[in-house]
Amino acid sequence: MKPAQLPPGKSGLPILGETLNFVADPYSFVKKRYQQYGSIFKTNILGRPTVVMVGPEAIEFVLSSHMECFSWREGWPENFKVLLGESLFLQDGEEHRKNRRLMMPALHGPALVNYVATMEDITSIYLKKWEALQEFTWFYEFKQLTFDIASQLLLGTSNGSESARLSQLFTNLTNGLFTINPLPLPFTTFGKALAARNQILEHLTQVIKQRQQNPTKDAISLLIQSKDEDGNSMSEKELIAQAVLLLFAGHETTTSMLTWLCLELARHPEVKERAVEEQMQLASKGAVSLEQLGQMPYLEQVLLEVERLHSPVGGGFRGVIKDFEFKGFHVPAGWQLLYSIFVTHSLEEIYPQPELFDPDRFSPQRQENRQYPFSLIGFGGGPRICIGIAFAKMEMKIIAAHLLRSYDWEILPNQSLATVRVPTNQPKDGLRVRFQPR
Repeated sequence: MKPAQLPPGKSGLPILGETLNFVADPYSFVKKRYQQYGSIFKTNILGRPTVVMVGPEAIEFVLSSHMECFSWREGWPENFKVLLGESLFLQDGEEHRKNRRLMMPALHGPALVNYVATMEDITSIYLKKWEALQEFTWFYEFKQLTFDIASQLLLGTSNGSESARLSQLFTNLTNGLFTINPLPLPFTTFGKALAARNQILEHLTQVIKQRQQNPTKDAISLLIQSKDEDGNSMSEKELIAQAVLLLFAGHETTTSMLTWLCLELARHPEVKERAVEEQMQLASKGAVSLEQLGQMPYLEQVLLEVERLHSPVGGGFRGVIKDFEFKGFHVPAGWQLLYSIFVTHSLEEIYPQPELFDPDRFSPQRQENRQYPFSLIGFGGGPRICIGIAFAKMEMKIIAAHLLRSYDWEILPNQSLATVRVPTNQPKDGLRVRFQPR
């Protein structure tokens, strides 16, 4: 029997490996090696021997058919564990299944129906604010808007200044996730992230105590009340960890997608015109409603194309906990695995001319993402697909519908719209626009 072969690739420098190249531009790093080696290759990044997997077949292997070989907790860099705590994000197996079931009702079905009005109210406050400002940087505005929605619906925070303070703390926390220098000193990025995390935890502890005494309709109250099949509910520590995750995931990724959505609509007037036309037909029948949200096929295509071309997150880490073989290559337990969303979304064999923004790829006639399962994975896939996907899609549609029905915007000159991918995908200067009612 010939000995099993490791995937092709290089390990780079001693200790550092290829980390600096990877962090400088994760997309080019993976793309270049994919072209050289194919859908599986090895490297050494973030202090560990790493296997990188690309393309629908590889992604299905990791996210669905061979999940038992991989661990979330063992995969994400130490910073994530420290800053995001023991939340759903880092749980595996039975613990994850149990907590996911407890959290589902807060983010799906009847709960969502209760969220529409609040999403609308907060959005209209921001639309008036933007009308008055006329010129602003949209990334930061969307960050506040989506954070207001997340903190009000998930935590019941209705105080503007409180929400602004929390939003800033989350920015500091997010900046610490990928820092290469994890020294917890007060002046380092990681030190500031830790301080922010501690203040967030303090705030959430108070909120949870209040909700335990006086439950309301927000997600955290639903979580406090939910019980598993054995009648157990979450401990206070677990509740806090899940609340951190809900707030973090509940605004970072949506901010990224909304910013790119508005940028691409401004760059492609013909796409915007079709999206406006669809909204005006609906508007003639009445205001934005839950029912109307299900009648926006073109807007859905546009959002899918934003997810493909500007996926908020570039990929996912796992720890390899069981040796596995893929395409004849052997990967030992103890390695780290990275699957690439960015590069999978840019494969020409799935998406011809992948660099073009073309919502018609997702039209009923073409459905390019349907040829292979796991070829559109901006929200992940398989049993662990993003738990907030329905919440996020509803929120983005509501905001987009209002923008398309009543406003115009143009990109201001002299700014860089180059893609910055870490910590979340955004245009370099945050998209400065001129905004006016139509």
